[in-house]
Formats: sequence, C-alpha cells, structure tokens
Amino acid sequence: MTTEQGLAFGIVAIMMALFVWGRPRYDITACLALMAAVGLGLVKPEDAFAGFSNDIVIIVASALVVSSAIAQTGIIEATLKRVLPSSHSFQLQLLVLVGTVTVLSAFVKNIGALAIMIPVAFQMARRSGVSPSRFLMPMSFGALLGGLTTQIGTSPNIIVSEVRADLGGTPFTMFDFTPVGVVLACVGLLFLMVGHRLLPERTRTTVSLDAAVDIKNYVTEAEIPENSPLIGRTVADLKELGDGETKIIAILGADDRHMTPLPDALLKAGQTLILEGDHEALERIVSRGKLQLESGHRQPEAAEPQGEVRSIEAVIGLNSPLIGLSAQDSQLFQRYEINLLAVSRTGQRLTDRLGTIELEVGDVVVLQGNGGQIPEKLRALNCLPLAERELYLGRPRIAWLPIAILLAAMGLTAFGILPVAIAFFGAAVAMVVARAIALRQVYQIVEWPIILMLAALIPVSEALHTTGATDLIADGLSHVATGLPPYGALGLILAAAMMVTPFLNNAATVLIMAPIAASFSHTLGYQPEAFLMAVAIGAGCDFLTPIGHQCNTLVMGPGGYRFGDYARLGGPLSLIVIVVAVPALLFFWPVS
Repeated sequence: MTTEQGLAFGIVAIMMALFVWGRPRYDITACLALMAAVGLGLVKPEDAFAGFSNDIVIIVASALVVSSAIAQTGIIEATLKRVLPSSHSFQLQLLVLVGTVTVLSAFVKNIGALAIMIPVAFQMARRSGVSPSRFLMPMSFGALLGGLTTQIGTSPNIIVSEVRADLGGTPFTMFDFTPVGVVLACVGLLFLMVGHRLLPERTRTTVSLDAAVDIKNYVTEAEIPENSPLIGRTVADLKELGDGETKIIAILGADDRHMTPLPDALLKAGQTLILEGDHEALERIVSRGKLQLESGHRQPEAAEPQGEVRSIEAVIGLNSPLIGLSAQDSQLFQRYEINLLAVSRTGQRLTDRLGTIELEVGDVVVLQGNGGQIPEKLRALNCLPLAERELYLGRPRIAWLPIAILLAAMGLTAFGILPVAIAFFGAAVAMVVARAIALRQVYQIVEWPIILMLAALIPVSEALHTTGATDLIADGLSHVATGLPPYGALGLILAAAMMVTPFLNNAATVLIMAPIAASFSHTLGYQPEAFLMAVAIGAGCDFLTPIGHQCNTLVMGPGGYRFGDYARLGGPLSLIVIVVAVPALLFFWPVS
C-alpha cells in the first residue's frame, strides 16, 4: 500500500465514521473530506469543484423539480379517488397503495411518489379502521423497489450510469435498468402483500383537517390562567382530570424555572405545564382545567391567526426550513402566521418547552393557522399533511402539461436524441416556464445538502480511483471470491453495497462502491455492467433502517415505527432481493 492509498483510505474511513455518527451533517462531512483530500494532495485544487459541473448533480436536481411539478398537478390523486376500491378489504387497499407507489416511482423520484401517496394512505386507513402503520412501511419499500426500474427513479441509478461513462464505457440509458428492476419490483410486491404481517400494528389514526390527529407521545405546552379550577390543586389532581393518561413532564414558573412535578406540588396561576399524551387525553385535561394552549412563538398578542382557524397534523419533510430550528428560532408565527401546538417524535421523550424544541426530519407536528392558507403554508415549510387534501394551491392551468413534459424528456433520452442531463434539465426549465411549479418553489424543493454532498464526494471518489485504492480493495475482494462462480462474486458485491448503504447516504454508497465493483469485475475477468447494476440495486434497497433512505425516514414518524420494525419486514425482503437479483442480472447482463 502506497502513502497516497493509505491517506485515501484514512479520509474515507473517517468520513464513514462521521456519516454513521451523524455529526457534523452529511454535507459538511463530505466537504471536510474534500478539503482534506485537497490539502493532502490527493485532489488537485483545480479539480476540487469539478463535482458541481458533473451531470450527476444536474440530473438529481432536475429530477426533484420535475417530480414535484408532477405531484402538484393533483392528477394522480384525482385519478385514484375514482378508482380506489370502495371495499374495506385491507389486502386490496394495500395492493392499490403499494402498487401505485411502485409504478409512480419508476417515473418520478421515489421520495416524491411516496409523498404523493401518504395522505391517500391515511384516508384509506381511516375508512377501513386500520392503523396507517399497516400501509406506510410497505409503501416505502415499494417506492424503493419501483425506483430501481428506470434511470431517473432513484439517485443510485443516475449516479452509477454516469460512473459507467467515467470509467470508459457509455452511460446506461433510461430503460437499461427496467428488465431487472421490474422483476425485483414484482417479486417484492408479492412479498409485501404477505410479509406485512411481520409488522407490529402501531397505534396511529387520523381524522379530518378540522382536528388534530390522535397520536401517542405528543408533547404540548399549556398555561394555567387566573380562572382555572386547578389553582391551589395538586399535580395528582391534574392527572385525574386527564383520567391518568397524561404525563406532566415539567412545571415552569413565571421565570421559566423548571419545577419537578411531584404529586403533592401545588399549582399556581401563571405556571406553564409541559404535557405528554395522546390527543384525547390532552384535550380532556386542557378543557377540564381551562388551560390555555401555548403556541411556541412568544407573541401571545398575535396568537390567533386571522380568518377561520384550523389545525392539521403534518410531518416535517426533507429539506424543510424548520429542520434544526425551534418555533421561536424560525419565527414560525411572525413569518408564516402558523402556530405550533404540539410535537411528536418517535422513540424519544421531549422535555423542552414547546417553542424551544429543535425540529427534525420525520417529526409529527400539529400546526394551527388560517384554514384557507394552510396548504400553501405547508408547501412553503415542506411539511407533508396527514389529512385529506381536496386540492392543491398553485395547480397549473393545464394539469396534463407537466405529464407531457415528463414523457417528452423520457422519450428524448430513451431514443438517444439527448443526454439525460440535458433532457431533464430542459424539462425542469419547461416546468417553470409552463407555470407548473413556481420559481421560488424550485429553490425550496431541490435538496441542497444532497447536491452539495454529491458535488464534494465526486472528487473524493475519483481520488480513490486515481491513487489505486479501489484496485487494492478489488484485489482483496477477488481473493475472497477466488473459486466462487460468477453468481457468488456478483452476490458478494450486491450484499456489500446493501450492508454499507444503511450507514451512508445511498448516493455516497454508489460513489464509493461503483469504482470498486468495476475494478473487482476487471480483476476477475468479467464484464462490469452486472456488477455496477448490483451496486445500484444494493444502494437503492435499504430496507433495514429508517436512516439509510429518505423514504424510510419519511414514514417513521407518521407510522409510529420503531428502529427495529424496519428489519422485521426489511430483513426477509433484502434476502429475497439478493436471491432474485443475482440470476436476473446474469441473465440480462452476462458477465462473460
């Protein structure tokens, strides 16, 4: 091993450790790795920012814009309302939801397809009287499987296509991924129709737009007013008002000093209570105690939004401007005229004041605002509503136009008339010109942390290749694979990518693993296409954790899932993918 190879391995090892730790955030970690590579001479200064001009970055950003424009047409939801089964058969409903998400994910980014269908899933869960948790994880896994079927369905396919071109071949085309992807999607869908029984049913139900949603572990904040019957009573008396189903997390005096909520502690006017419980229990205790809900923005004189006031439950989406900020820090009411009434975070008890809780991706929040403006405000905040939406504000005048633009872009790339980057960048521009999506939304929709991470990791990945580090790893893997038949070597790469991606972003997995897979196949004397495809499949199939892919993160809060729930359903599905993908890859992409 040379000094340069050792340094490259060191940078990647530290970077992966920071990715797993989660601090600093993945985009900052990637930037630090890039600066380290430049400082150590592994990346030339003039090549440091070459990643920003790479086609990968353009395609990923453009696909996000196109997906969002398609979602905002409302065509998909309107169509589903006509064809959704009126039957209360759970199996039929599950088939419609998972099947629809799987098909949609082939043509729009899988995270966008899932976001479109989550509110529909909540409607169906309410009608059939089952927990949404029965639907959401299978839908998330369906979105991942559907994304495997085309080049634009998921970021790993986009990236591995460009990696193939960079390694001296030609990029994969739009439908090169389709034969194997369709096989995996069909087999996966059949498994999910049966395998959903492995999931425990989490208690999560939803109601209409007019009320907050029944949910466990909501945290809210309420003040004891002068006319409250609780004045002079004890904490034990307060718990009885909620029938013992509400926890008193803390009591705050007028000076915001925390007091331990001992059972015999006396309650006084002006004190603030931090309460935890489900919606009904919190409603009882607030109503019976004549408590005043706090909104977390510290401007009580403006606490009531103008117009018809409604509440809605929503989940904090990816790239939301609220992530990492509290209601106070984000000036939620002052900027958006939205009040924060409650917060729920799966697997964690929140003990801070409502206005100071730093919000995270997947948090479920109850927001209050002007009923007519709520949908637009949620779009600006990139929060996904978990109640029925009758229409989309800002719907384009010609709803079918975005669909036509998408089909045109796909046709141009499928027939080799235009490269994917040009076709989809043009499609994104056409969406804006056609007013299918507002220009200001474009800058909110694009996941800039992901874009920055990609741009920073591309030179780092290239450094692994130029220093010979990837060849060194490939040699090591080839020794492990000595004596293995082609399907064994291919399965080894697929399993390795699948094991790495829960701890890295799937895009980072491809950038690191694809050059290794290409060198590995060359060392064994095989054609690289099947091995590159295996990396894309492994990186796109994170079924084991809620953190490896955005789809899994998105459903964790609304579904009330725990970390271990993913492996219960995802473990068997991962094995099925490996067993089915290897022979399918060898059939459609022979290695010799």
